[in-house]
Amino acid sequence: MKKDKTHIHWYPGHIAKAERKLKEQLSLVDAVVEVIDARLPLSSSYENITGLLGQKPRLILLNKSDLTDKNELKHWVSILEEKNNATVMVSDAKNSKDLNIIIKKLEELSEPRIQEIMKKGLLRRPARVMVVGMPNVGKSSIINKLTRSSKTKTGAKAGVTRQQQWVRINPKLELLDTPGIIPMKQDNQEAAMKLTFVNSVSENAYSNEIAANNLIEILAEKYPEQLKNYYQLEDSDISLENIAIRRNWIISGGKADIERTSVYVLRDFREGKIGKFILD
Repeated sequence: MKKDKTHIHWYPGHIAKAERKLKEQLSLVDAVVEVIDARLPLSSSYENITGLLGQKPRLILLNKSDLTDKNELKHWVSILEEKNNATVMVSDAKNSKDLNIIIKKLEELSEPRIQEIMKKGLLRRPARVMVVGMPNVGKSSIINKLTRSSKTKTGAKAGVTRQQQWVRINPKLELLDTPGIIPMKQDNQEAAMKLTFVNSVSENAYSNEIAANNLIEILAEKYPEQLKNYYQLEDSDISLENIAIRRNWIISGGKADIERTSVYVLRDFREGKIGKFILD
């Protein structure tokens, strides 16, 4: 992806506080489930996750897999398992077929610590698992799926969950939902830009036009046929301006409505309308 001079900034004051709180709560849990957006298996994972979580047993959930290329996703499962030395599972909030498998795995990861507690003479208690991940990767949706309810707030914008809350899954398992944790530094601007594509960054932190242009550039390189087919473009026509003209989104003076087109291109990608992609 070509470098853009515009630097993506975010100033999430609540992030530092949430990170401190998360570290404090780690002593209360037996294991961690890290939720990642399957479309960005590297860019949507917290780079310093080991430093943040220490040696807590971890399950990595590649969420929103229904919006990805399934064959390509299989390779990413292997890559992430080797990279993180952790169990990696593919999931999406709309499908409950893997529900019992996920619950069983979380109970299994929690068991060693529960056994330690019982050796000290304490009674068995429910497994306690913390859910972590960047904003809008679908943490709350996954919890609602596991509880078969809508107890946890969800939303299409980054940062819907602002406070930690315990959710009872069953008599054997409790989950701690946490606010999304964004890295405090934006050193990797390519990853930061990709986070705008999936709405993990506040809309105040980026320009729709710049984000949409970068998205089209990546799609034109990796998935050109899907992009051209959806917007009915020729090889030489791949641009926001030509998409606007194709959709007849014109403003005064006969100019292409670039802002409107940018918003719709980002929305089309986020909803899986253009195609099913992995951008890392």
